[in-house]
Amino acid sequence: MIEALRQPPVWSICAAMTKLDQERRNTSATCQTMADVRYEIDRLDRILVALIAERQSYMDAAARIKGHRGLVRDEARIADVLAKVEASAGQHGLSMAIAEPVWRTMMDRCIAYEFKAFDARSLAETSST
Repeated sequence: MIEALRQPPVWSICAAMTKLDQERRNTSATCQTMADVRYEIDRLDRILVALIAERQSYMDAAARIKGHRGLVRDEARIADVLAKVEASAGQHGLSMAIAEPVWRTMMDRCIAYEFKAFDARSLAETSST
């Protein structure tokens, strides 16, 4: 618990982004050049990286909270997340041909990360006793 208090809040990742990092210059409808398009994509990528880093921090929390390794992969939770993504994608006009494989891959990599975090934590607890 004390270690968690020493770390900066995860939301500070987004807050630390400069105004330039977040400044929107165009919408997809107002872009006139590929430079305009690329600027906005790069801006969004910086925001996505910060958000995914925050998501990753919750994998550390899950690894700390879950009682045993068998709880790391939760098929019901995977289905629940995909259903929520599908609903949200529909509201925002995001194609499920993009959303589903992106989320499946992200969840797969997050689960792998959580397994490593869980195992590292278990090893540390075992070696400290």
